Amino acid sequence: MPFDVRDFPDAPPEERAAARANRRLVAGWLFGICAMILVMIGLGGATRLTGSGLSIMEWAPLRGALPPMSHAEWERLFGLYQQIPQYALLNDHMTLAGFKQIFWLEWVHRLWGRMIGLAFFVPLVWFWISGRIERRLRPRLAVIFLLGGLQGAVGWFMVASGFFPDSTRVAPYRLVVHLVLALALYTAILWTGLSVLRPLAQRDASSRLTRGLVRASCILVGLTIVAGGFVAGTHAGFDYNTFPLMDGRLIPEGYARLRPVLLNLVENIAAVQFDHRLLATATGVVTLAAVASGFLAPPRPALRRALLALGSVVVVQYALGVATLLAVVPVDLAVAHQMTAVLLLTAAVCTLHAAREAPPLPASSSP
Repeated sequence: MPFDVRDFPDAPPEERAAARANRRLVAGWLFGICAMILVMIGLGGATRLTGSGLSIMEWAPLRGALPPMSHAEWERLFGLYQQIPQYALLNDHMTLAGFKQIFWLEWVHRLWGRMIGLAFFVPLVWFWISGRIERRLRPRLAVIFLLGGLQGAVGWFMVASGFFPDSTRVAPYRLVVHLVLALALYTAILWTGLSVLRPLAQRDASSRLTRGLVRASCILVGLTIVAGGFVAGTHAGFDYNTFPLMDGRLIPEGYARLRPVLLNLVENIAAVQFDHRLLATATGVVTLAAVASGFLAPPRPALRRALLALGSVVVVQYALGVATLLAVVPVDLAVAHQMTAVLLLTAAVCTLHAAREAPPLPASSSP
């Protein structure tokens, strides 16, 4: 049975209806995986902000799926935690009960990652065998699954950096690598789901200016999130808790104090936070310009809805960022800011997909 009726323009109505049903089913599965990744990113933010990410000292992909089953096992795991610098330097007062609190959050975080893997792999096999996945999508989905497995290894690579002497947190570089891979997987799955659901681009869906601005918005959203990863990794959000000025200055003193100069972009707290602010502001301006451009020539309904959602989310995200900074990074606001960043990326990608323009008709088909 054809998956994509474009390849079978003369297919009977019942086959065309079945193809549409297959597309909705596969797209729904992919969007469900995106929702699970969104929750995973929120859990990751919570584990980082509460210092829970270093509470599990072992990487056991299979055995680690089960929680400790005895008091002796809890004591063993607590003993391992007591050997790392985070315990000695920050939590030497912690009891077994306190350790259990941070352990459970990290355990749920890792368990959720395993559940994402199962939720992707099992339906993938069934859709593959039943012929519901378009042939040209199969290699892409297989690569996404392999990269998802790699993400688990990258997560442990990140956590292990927190076990170094005198280290009480994971290395910012490794944190950003983990975040970037998660967002790359999320974006790839989201775009694939959108393309499965709506494989045909609309002719004259948007102007060239609007498409260019939406593309720029997508790029800026990604760069801003990466900059936010360095803010999180260096704990830069706990300094300069005023807005819009930083210690009374537009550009903070000591912005370029490190050498080589490029090191300031990832290690200098003043520069890291300023760059995140600057990118966030540029993202807001370009995104709102894209919305305005799109409405100058009334867009198609799907694109109009996407543009409205994009404009609304960027305003909410900017306000959340300012509120998180002024409140000195409370866990609830910080997690909301991180998850809304992914929602903003979602809105930008959906808008870019809706703004696609169909390729020109062949010369022989022109009127």
